[in-house]
Amino acid sequence: MIKKILVANRGEIAIRVIRTCREMGITAVAVFSEADRNSMHVRFADEAYLIGPASSNESYLVIENIIQAAKKSKADAIHPGYGFLSENAEFAERCEKEGIVFIGPSAYAINTMGDKITARKNMMAANVPVVPGTVEPIKDIKEAVETIKKIGLPVMVKASAGGGGKGMRLINDEKEIVAGVSAAKSEAKAAFGNDAVYIEKYINSPHHIEFQILADKHGHCIHLFERECSVQRRHQKVVEETPSPIMTPSVRAEMGKHAVSAAKAVDYSSAGTIEFIVDDDLNYYFLEMNTRLQVEHPITERVVGVDLVKEQIKIANGEPLSYKQEDLKQNGHAIEVRIYAEDPDNNFMPSPGKVKHITEPLGLGVRHDGYIYEGYEIPMHYDPMISKLIVWAPSRDEAIDRMKRALFAYKITGIKTTISFLSRIMNVPAFREGKYNTHFIQDNQKYLEPEKNASQKIRDVVSIAAFIDYLADIDSRKPANGNSVQQQSNWKICGRRKSMNRL
Repeated sequence: MIKKILVANRGEIAIRVIRTCREMGITAVAVFSEADRNSMHVRFADEAYLIGPASSNESYLVIENIIQAAKKSKADAIHPGYGFLSENAEFAERCEKEGIVFIGPSAYAINTMGDKITARKNMMAANVPVVPGTVEPIKDIKEAVETIKKIGLPVMVKASAGGGGKGMRLINDEKEIVAGVSAAKSEAKAAFGNDAVYIEKYINSPHHIEFQILADKHGHCIHLFERECSVQRRHQKVVEETPSPIMTPSVRAEMGKHAVSAAKAVDYSSAGTIEFIVDDDLNYYFLEMNTRLQVEHPITERVVGVDLVKEQIKIANGEPLSYKQEDLKQNGHAIEVRIYAEDPDNNFMPSPGKVKHITEPLGLGVRHDGYIYEGYEIPMHYDPMISKLIVWAPSRDEAIDRMKRALFAYKITGIKTTISFLSRIMNVPAFREGKYNTHFIQDNQKYLEPEKNASQKIRDVVSIAAFIDYLADIDSRKPANGNSVQQQSNWKICGRRKSMNRL
């Protein structure tokens, strides 16, 4: 029985896992780099251990350091969260060798589904629809040219290993083939140490829809319905929602069955996600499997009513699934947005620095998974995502309105964030209508660009506020005989003059 879990991660996901540990009466152990000494997840855990310098290559990605921390703390199990070592088969194997429970799938499942070419072969064998394309790595440019001519343009060149949009190139014209394939191979080699790429037919107007699955070690597997993840920037998800606005009951049932078949094909256990690419006619094809907990898992938890981390821990304990497929249903609508420490008005440049003030959104149907606090210095060494904002409401329209309200209430100063950009997304007609695909951001630039006169409006508001403050101060200090009062603050006088010039 698992009594102590080391969380091999940082930030909001570490806090998220620790919360469930606390509910289950399990001791939670945090690990941290030198840059994360003051991180909230370190304060939140029952115990915490330093695992190395700021760079993730010297701390969070060093298997030996994580294992030694687990041994020192006498942890029974390790939860990897997402990112870092969460989909590292070597790490899963090492945990098993050391007698530490890895809260995730087997190394075999990670390896099989982590390599996209191998995954495609397994899905074809399991009769799961896959996008037309190659089933072996492309050897050279000549083969690439011949293959693309057979498949037909446009095509997508993809790295066999890894993910996150790296090693991907869309090719629309024959003139782009040599440069596109070369660039994809080079990027894949740099990012994953493996330059193997394959080619898929590109689906026009693609929708990115994924199915959450849970599988135990007794052969049982269920799906927890879909998430719509088509609002993306540079192949990275920005907004997710469930249910998908384009889904029908019959297609949902079919895709759910194929998602379960995909998981069973590799003897999967734990939480995982089967990703599909879907066209406007609701034809769908297997894209890849994420053999871990997803960033966007909270919207599924809210709509289906299942704590996915708790289920992961139970499965790792050897327990059978707590639910049967017929027990599950979708209730209402949930939306998640990812808050990044980036400047959306300056090409999304990273914005590390000290948080001067934060006001978290509250109220009915609002969940905030974050880790920053006033005075916290956001390090430059890691992913710039600082929190996730999740809302739930009985209907999609109400959920969008609730998200707009929550984003309006979410205030952070000292750094730049993407809050304003996300607010603009909520107002785009295509999003409101649920008629969007993975081209959403590039197709709606006119709605997503900041107001050109926004800075002027801010100056006007500041001036008006200063003038009102000035008048209120005058009124509160005016003697009964009406005589003049002493000289006011130069700041207020300046504000008054600017306000009078504008009003």
